[in-house]
Amino acid sequence: MAVTVLGIDLAKNVFALHGVDHKGNTILCKPKVSRAKLLETVANMPPCLIGMEACSSVHFWARLFKNVGHEVRLIAPKFVSPYRLSGKAGKNDAADAQAICEAVQRPHMRFVSIKSEEQQSIQCLHRARQGLNEERTAVCNRIRGLLAEFGVIAPLSPERLRNEFESMKVHLPTLAATCMDELFLHIDNIERRLLKFDRLIKETAEQDERCRLLMQLKGVGPMTASALVSAISDGKEFRNGRQLAAWLGLTPSQYSSGGKPKLGRITKAGDNYIRSLLVQGARSMMASAGRKDDPLSKWVCDVKDRRGYWRAAIALAAKNARHCWAILHYGESFENCYST
Repeated sequence: MAVTVLGIDLAKNVFALHGVDHKGNTILCKPKVSRAKLLETVANMPPCLIGMEACSSVHFWARLFKNVGHEVRLIAPKFVSPYRLSGKAGKNDAADAQAICEAVQRPHMRFVSIKSEEQQSIQCLHRARQGLNEERTAVCNRIRGLLAEFGVIAPLSPERLRNEFESMKVHLPTLAATCMDELFLHIDNIERRLLKFDRLIKETAEQDERCRLLMQLKGVGPMTASALVSAISDGKEFRNGRQLAAWLGLTPSQYSSGGKPKLGRITKAGDNYIRSLLVQGARSMMASAGRKDDPLSKWVCDVKDRRGYWRAAIALAAKNARHCWAILHYGESFENCYST
């Protein structure tokens, strides 16, 4: 019998395969397949459905398997773990492959879209920039901590820290001041690289038609637009804009039972990087909303007066996420989205 569904547990060098036929009978169980033999093994099989966990290198393998004629579906690891037979096999590669094979057949399972090389390249820019930004924050915190050892309390803002450091140096020993100067040189180097990444992201966004459409929205700049395109492409894996907002963690959690709806705080699920970009864009838009009379500015000001600043910021970020989905899904400018 031919394999109709194949589960693959990915790793760096050794992979586990579990295959079943159309009746669900196990006909393939390979707990150890080397990296050099994986593509050859899968390519020699007749076209089948392949399931894999959405983890490191999964998009690379998914593109290869699609090129040799297979249908590939990616599953978030948290949706696979309930299907692992921990009572029988425990946690090992073979049990993971079997759980993936079982989970990929479920009719209501949610899957992760396969990213192209272009999407992954844009994500590389964002991840590298995010890492440099975190490194700059870490160095600034290190400087403030070292200054505090000499009784000097430094401001939190990196700009103020830099501007006021010369006046703080008089309270430091010579060796400590030299150390601080070297750390500031390191910050300067990080900031030069950050500017380079900002320029690359802006150029990439301006060359992409989808990003240009997204940047028509208020509160959505090159950073947010390119991050969204790299993460969800055309948005067709979501049925509507609310699903995208829920995936980004911008909708309230539900604790409903017995016909009594009960909503809690926002879930903060999904991609926290894109969520933070949308919230920052919403906050920048709210700063000038009080001086404008367009429908969206009036709406966000009304929500702010009724529910407070942060609830209004999250509501505006969720609204922008829905508008972004509409633009990516339908592939055209959504000029009337602010009047609805």
